[in-house]
Amino acid sequence: MLKQSLLGGVLLLAFAATSYAGPQQEKMASCNKDAGAQSLKGDARKAFMSTCLKAAPASAPAMTQQDKMKQCNKDATGKKGDERKAFMSNCLKK
Repeated sequence: MLKQSLLGGVLLLAFAATSYAGPQQEKMASCNKDAGAQSLKGDARKAFMSTCLKAAPASAPAMTQQDKMKQCNKDATGKKGDERKAFMSNCLKK
């Protein structure tokens, strides 16, 4: 019974790991779908796919709070006191 449970858990983890489509896979699928909708073939399809895959995503993921803090700190270099506080406040609200 323990072997079956363990095997089931391993298979579930393997399936979960392979079923996740990351951002690049999603982008590839979207570009492929668009190329198919336009009935592109050969060199035209290759050129379209290349351009499509290089393009920035339509909805880029938002910057995390930690990343935003790092960027604002970097941009605030040389500012001190009230000037720095005001800058950081404004920067973090963006």
